[in-house]
Amino acid sequence: MKTKKVTTIMYDKYFVFSAISLLIIGLIMITSASTSISQRLYHQPLHYFYSQSAHVFLGILLLLIVIRINLKFWHQLNKPLLLIGLLLLIMVLIPGIGHQANGSMRWIGVGPIRLQVSEFIKLAFVIYLANYLTRRHQEICKKPSEFLKPMVILGIISILLLKEPNFGTAVVIIITAMSMLYLSGVRWWQFLGLLILAVLALSILAISSPYRMARLTAFLNPWAHQFNSGYQLTQSLIAFGRGSIFGVGLGSSIQKLFYLPEAHTDFLFAVLAEELGLIGILTVIVLYTLMVVRILMIGRRAQLAGMHASGFMAYGFAIWVGTQAIINMGVNSGLLPTKGLTLPLMSYGGSSLLITFIVIGILLRIDYEARKKGIIREQFRKSLY
Repeated sequence: MKTKKVTTIMYDKYFVFSAISLLIIGLIMITSASTSISQRLYHQPLHYFYSQSAHVFLGILLLLIVIRINLKFWHQLNKPLLLIGLLLLIMVLIPGIGHQANGSMRWIGVGPIRLQVSEFIKLAFVIYLANYLTRRHQEICKKPSEFLKPMVILGIISILLLKEPNFGTAVVIIITAMSMLYLSGVRWWQFLGLLILAVLALSILAISSPYRMARLTAFLNPWAHQFNSGYQLTQSLIAFGRGSIFGVGLGSSIQKLFYLPEAHTDFLFAVLAEELGLIGILTVIVLYTLMVVRILMIGRRAQLAGMHASGFMAYGFAIWVGTQAIINMGVNSGLLPTKGLTLPLMSYGGSSLLITFIVIGILLRIDYEARKKGIIREQFRKSLY
């Protein structure tokens, strides 16, 4: 009598499904949102599609490499990666080394090859903090000094990011760090004190800068500033209004025709809302929710397998992706002040996409190693009987 061979799936299929779906939707929407500006700037309607597709290809190659790297590699290099990130944050502020665009010094590189340093520092800091929380777990819960050490590093990173200026990324990193600390089991009074300090610091920074204050004012009443500081938000809200339930149809957006700035990057979600309507909006929200939930489950599976640092890494990645998606969609819909943050896996941007592919590769490796340990433990348990 033949017995059926059971194949064990060594990855989370729902996580992979959500990532691929968001990537495909992103490519479609980038193509739709960028044809007009691409034709005007490059005399080629598909320039941004070709560029993003090339980065997708590079990202897949990176993912295939990363997924084969043992997690010990990332744990051992957590401090060097953080130091490289801090060095790059300093270098990007040096005239002649950092590249300026839209009033911000965020890119570093040579010729056409450029890296947005803020994307790399998010990856480096999550890996560092996950390992620190694992190494110093007992001390963090008992000694305030151990709790404050990563906060000092977080403060340095935030100051350097604000010098670019890049307030949005600073907010994402702070929220990610605080969430990871909370999940590590720090005492409630420590977390509450840090939360109050973070809110006060972000509030002071928001109102102390003229351009941030202008964005905040525009957010509160965009129609009163619709021809200056509130222009992006009002055009985005018009796109949402035109989209209604089913949208005006793919490729039929009017707002992308030079009315809505950064239509293929920061405000891609507004174009999606106009062309695909409420149905498209809900589809994207469900996909991001599915992705974040499955990443959290990968982290939990890793911790149950005794891989605590890897579990914290997965938690950090989930919070990072979820927070950035929420902020981008909130900005596009007028629920949050304007921030220069991309929509993960969807918005146009090489650095963001490549770093996200690295994150996906690490997560798949975490899931693989956790499942492998689980199978070995189950086999050992069965061998005892």
